[in-house]
This record gives sequence, C-alpha cells and structure tokens, in this order.
Amino acid sequence: MKRITRDIRGPSIKDALAGKFEEEKISAKEQHEIYSRPGETEEFTVEQLKEKWESFVKKLESRPNLQSTLSNVPELGENFQLLLDIDNSVQEDLINSVKPELVSWLRKALKNSKIQLVTHISQVEKEKIIYTDQEKFMEMLKKNPQLENLKQKFNLDFG
Repeated sequence: MKRITRDIRGPSIKDALAGKFEEEKISAKEQHEIYSRPGETEEFTVEQLKEKWESFVKKLESRPNLQSTLSNVPELGENFQLLLDIDNSVQEDLINSVKPELVSWLRKALKNSKIQLVTHISQVEKEKIIYTDQEKFMEMLKKNPQLENLKQKFNLDFG
C-alpha cells in the first residue's frame, strides 16, 4: 500500500519560523482535571494573587470587555475564596464564560486546589439626574436656603 504524504501532517518548519504554532485546545473540564491536584493547598499572599491575576488578565487582549471587567483584583476571603465585586449581570455573564479556565489557571499558578471565585453584584446608588428648572432650583436651595428669599423678593417663577 502506498502512503500519501499529504494525509500525514506534522509540525511545519516554515510555520514555526513564521511564529505560527498550533496550540492544543483543551476543555475547561480537562483543564480542571489537569490543574487541580486534590489536597494541594499551599498558602499564598494577596500580592501573589494580584501578580497571577494580572498576568491572566493580560492574556485577554483580544477580549477588552472581559479584560476591563477583570481589571479589579478580587479580595481573598476565607477558605481561599476570591470575592470579586462587579457592577451588573452582563459582567457576570462575561466572567462565567471564562471562569473555569481562570479558576483552573489560578489553582495551578498558586498551587492551591481549594481556590473558588465568587462574584457579587454591587448595588451602586446613582444620583438623580436633574432636568427641569424647578429641580435645579431645589438642588441649589439645598446648598443655599437664602435663594428662597431672592425668589420671593424678585417674584421669580419657573413655570
């Protein structure tokens, strides 16, 4: 039987010289199994976490929204929980898309299989936006109550 060489493919020297390397893609489940060694619970500092977190975020240059969402380093909680405050559910969906890969990578980098990432949507109170003249006047009145006297003295109306 005659072998056809175009059916057999190995690494290409031409591609390697051009900087094109084929990386094997593995699923998040496979990463978890490879990188998580049960019982491995080395202690790590907040500085080490920050360094590893930022190096992971740098790899996300092709996904600027996710990179921006992960720009804040999470707090280190009890039992190696990483507590990350986010602004909304859209950011939570972005994080969930990369969470298995991120947690597996952190477990390997920090040599701790108990690391868990927990997100918390923080409720940020937004100031009421002032639109009308009456609302503007009421806001100014809070800062300087004497304006009410001027309004009455000059018979001003915001109608």
